[in-house]
Amino acid sequence: MAVTGAILVLFLIGHMVGNLKSFFGAETFNAYAEFLRTMGEPLLPRRVLLSLVEVVLAVSVVLHMWSAISLARRAHKARPVKYAAKRKSQAGGYAVHIMRFGGLTILLFVIWHLLDLTFGVVNPAGWDGTPYQKLVQGFDPSRWWVTVFYVVAVVMVGLHLRHGLWSAFQTLGLASGRSYRPLRGVAAVLSAVLVLGFLAVPVAVMIGVVK
Repeated sequence: MAVTGAILVLFLIGHMVGNLKSFFGAETFNAYAEFLRTMGEPLLPRRVLLSLVEVVLAVSVVLHMWSAISLARRAHKARPVKYAAKRKSQAGGYAVHIMRFGGLTILLFVIWHLLDLTFGVVNPAGWDGTPYQKLVQGFDPSRWWVTVFYVVAVVMVGLHLRHGLWSAFQTLGLASGRSYRPLRGVAAVLSAVLVLGFLAVPVAVMIGVVK
């Protein structure tokens, strides 16, 4: 679960950086989108490398979800009877609900995100629209409900990521001794940066900075 989570975090960082290119205009953003499809050429045919990345991401998502379900079942099987004493902890508090219901929200959002900005099925620009047109029309002020859904999903990603990163550091044996507090800070800061980075674009479209 930690390894697949790390793969997804790297993807999020790259995706956020790519999204921010929209601030440099349509030509720059569309050129970036085209680069994703042509990277690896002429050694590899068009879109082959991108397809490989997509396969790795899809497999990582499936394995990540499978790991979460397997770990939950293993924990329940190991301790089918609840503790007599009720003790508040991060593991038994908001974090568990964020990881479970937040994960479901993120999954639904990813499906919508693909239909909207990748395939253009639910986007006003349609399939033939340029990536920049899909971005701007997708977050048009008239579609404010899409932006609200996006904001909620990204915040969920941030909370999910913060707890997930910290859990990964512990799972990999990195969070101990002097590294405990710094790594906890790294998890919080990286999550905040990703949330702000992803929210910057739809907000910029809503207020007319990106148009």
